[in-house]
Amino acid sequence: MKEGPDIAHIAALIGDPARANMLTALMSGKALTATELATEAGITVQTASTHLAKLAEGGLVETRKQGRHKYSSLANDDIATLLENLMGVAAKTGHLRTRTGPKDVALRKARVCYNHLAGDMGTQMYDSLRARDMLLHSGETLHLSPTGESFVTALGIDLPHLQHQRAPLCRDCLDWSERRSHLAGSLGRALLSRFIELGWAKPVADSRVIRFSSLGSTEFAKHFPL
Repeated sequence: MKEGPDIAHIAALIGDPARANMLTALMSGKALTATELATEAGITVQTASTHLAKLAEGGLVETRKQGRHKYSSLANDDIATLLENLMGVAAKTGHLRTRTGPKDVALRKARVCYNHLAGDMGTQMYDSLRARDMLLHSGETLHLSPTGESFVTALGIDLPHLQHQRAPLCRDCLDWSERRSHLAGSLGRALLSRFIELGWAKPVADSRVIRFSSLGSTEFAKHFPL
């Protein structure tokens, strides 16, 4: 085998259908138990635990114990970005799940991508900020302009706090349904949290869907016009 990163090992971990379903479920950003993940994957709890052990050993998930239960979550933002990019490739090449329903429409409109807003509303926010020169690219680096800094501060974002974190402030993330970029990074996470805090939106239980209220949709459109 040639020297370098072993992508075959990571691909094999993700490529198992049951593990792929479990990882997709963890894209909600929530920590889930083996029982919950077994339901998502359509397998027994014992089999789910075996899969989780392999995913943890491979560095894709991390597991922590709280009380009588063990909870698993994605290991970091890089894993979430990898999965979202894979979803984009799968959608673009026609590899789509055949199970459809009302939730699919809601997922495409607004959903959580690990910890930030994705879907149609996520790309709208990104495009609006870019069109008004609030988000700028310097090479491959995405950053806020002074106007963008003033804008997010007015929205109630504690920008100095975010700027002192180790995670990148702004990052492009390819949206699997829109096939365009949405905003990730600590700012993307903070904006979604702020929308929920303001009552504009709320997560739908047992789903990645983010549902905006009538007021929230109006305010979102006002702040992020196309």
